[in-house]
Amino acid sequence: MRKSLIGIAAGAATMIASFAGAEETGAEVAQAAAQTQELTTTEDAPLTTEVMPVFVSEEVVQELPEEANPEIPAPEANSLRELVAAMPAAGELSDEMRCLAGAVYFESRGEPLSGQLAVAQVVINRSESSRFPESYCGVVYQRAQFSFVRGGTMPRIKTGTDAWKRATAIARIAHQGLWDSEAQDSLYFHATYVKPGWARKKTRRAAIKTHIFYR
Repeated sequence: MRKSLIGIAAGAATMIASFAGAEETGAEVAQAAAQTQELTTTEDAPLTTEVMPVFVSEEVVQELPEEANPEIPAPEANSLRELVAAMPAAGELSDEMRCLAGAVYFESRGEPLSGQLAVAQVVINRSESSRFPESYCGVVYQRAQFSFVRGGTMPRIKTGTDAWKRATAIARIAHQGLWDSEAQDSLYFHATYVKPGWARKKTRRAAIKTHIFYR
């Protein structure tokens, strides 16, 4: 009887071990199959356009934006008057160049060309100084600086007049540095018929007809 029990126990142990081995083998087979599927999926996945290089057979030329006011070669001239006369038509002006020409037009259109150039030079000098706005329009529209600016706007310009054509030519000459101005590095100016208190603290650079220029 005892031997029978021992035999039955041994048989049960053998069956348990067989089942355990079968389960372990099944798990290994399932894991291997999953790894194979993962590799297959990874290898078969398509490349995205971010990593796929694209080649073209023809030369690619990028178009450059057109400038509103391209600089032109300096015309040959023996005087500022000749240079103004030799300047080609302005065409459509950018906002910045219109602000610069507007300052010349309203502040000095009745002045000699040298006086008009001096006004333009002051606007340019201010735009390059850390004490003033860094653009022509910023300088012109700065509060309480130019008397012709009313309510933050510029009056209407008679663009068909010779005075405006001269003002635009002077603005472009000053902007491109085509002619030296008597104003030099001036940052201020006033009419000769007024005597502002601040003028005593500035260095006088030039006097042209009805304007005096200071640094």
